[in-house]
Amino acid sequence: MRLASSAPLARSYWLRSLKDSLQPSRSLSGEQRADVAIIGGGFVGLWTALTLKERDPKLDVVIVEQDICGGGASGRNGGFVMSWWPKIGSLLGFCDQAQALFLAHAAEQAIAELGAFCQEHRIDADFVRNGWLWTATTPAHIDSWNGTLALCERLGVAPFARWTADQVAAATGSAVHLAGVFEASNATVQPGALVRGMRRVAEQAGVRIFEQSAVTQIDPGRPVRLHCAKGHLDAGAVVLASNAWAASIPELGKLIVPVNSSIVVTEPIPDDLRTLGWTGQQSITDSQLMVDYYRTTRDGRIAFGKGTGALAYGSRIDHTFSRHQPSIDLTAADLRRTYPSLAHKQITDAWSGPIDRTYDSLPVFGTLAGSDNIHYGIGWSGNGVGPSRLGGRILASLALNTPDPWSQCALVGRTCKTFPPEPLRYLGGSLVRNAVIRKERAEISGEQPRALDRLLAGLAPAGLEDKA
Repeated sequence: MRLASSAPLARSYWLRSLKDSLQPSRSLSGEQRADVAIIGGGFVGLWTALTLKERDPKLDVVIVEQDICGGGASGRNGGFVMSWWPKIGSLLGFCDQAQALFLAHAAEQAIAELGAFCQEHRIDADFVRNGWLWTATTPAHIDSWNGTLALCERLGVAPFARWTADQVAAATGSAVHLAGVFEASNATVQPGALVRGMRRVAEQAGVRIFEQSAVTQIDPGRPVRLHCAKGHLDAGAVVLASNAWAASIPELGKLIVPVNSSIVVTEPIPDDLRTLGWTGQQSITDSQLMVDYYRTTRDGRIAFGKGTGALAYGSRIDHTFSRHQPSIDLTAADLRRTYPSLAHKQITDAWSGPIDRTYDSLPVFGTLAGSDNIHYGIGWSGNGVGPSRLGGRILASLALNTPDPWSQCALVGRTCKTFPPEPLRYLGGSLVRNAVIRKERAEISGEQPRALDRLLAGLAPAGLEDKA
């Protein structure tokens, strides 16, 4: 099978701020062999490699990355380290209660594990565990979380606390927030520093990493043969951890659609943040389907993102996922609406990035049809920083053919709703996206959305959080 690659994406603020630590390792050349080859050097690929070496230090594990580790989604996201409690309804859509609780508790535990990992390996990734606020910024979105909280209560768990309107407005520094719930377990991190720190730890553990080595073709078999521009790699097992790029494989392209998200970063404004009262370093989202997500940085900036949802025809990873100006403009407008007193502050950085969205916004794992040694974990849907830790365990178990709670969990081999082929995927997706934009603009303005827009918006995949 042939794989589609892309030119390296423009560097995010997170990566550019690291300056001297972005030198790529060697590229793959000649004839190479490995016990396990991992395609993709982001969070999922690195956690898989680290888990494999933990289980068997003698394993020869190789990561092959088309850019640098973190050059894709792992170095471009907002740095929210979240659990799966907001998605408990989606989990119960294909899990029994025991499995849903197992996965939700494991995703929450992964947050603490990430903090401990950074401390143990001296990764200065600015891990701060001060919780997450799920808010409503328009009356239409108040109590969007009620269904999720009711499910949690039924399951005997209470990860969320309701906050009053005054509490939410005070903590966020913006009266735009009308209501909210708080999940204390969540954290924020500098994602570029984290992924590059993980790369260092992986190399120290004996993982061989080839960067700037796009895999152009996979020949199934025993061994699997990977083709790169300057060489080949034969491996006993292969793990596909390439995020949105996996859509170029027809079998996987049915399960995910790459959509973009964009982030803008302000100049340092620590005094303004103190004046607003936004000093708790909580991460924040609103309840739009095209969600706004925002947090502060160590040096007093606001990093404000929006799931802008633009697509590219044929699921190509093109400029739409690097710096898409219309999406950036939407994001900047929402920043200024949320914090109108900061409208005069300069935006110093802006970029876009790819999200591998499934219909229910949860990942799916499995083994390619006709093969027993090419495994995949895709569909992180914008929430992979924390749960990718679990993905590494699942994929390691699949690669080692180990029957355990990870390889046998409900995320493996699950039946997912599929996306239509082109041109329906692009045309229909764009139609739904535009309806969502119109619907949410109307709600923000206090107007009633048109019935057709409500109908079309209802066809969109699930957002970051489950709604009532």
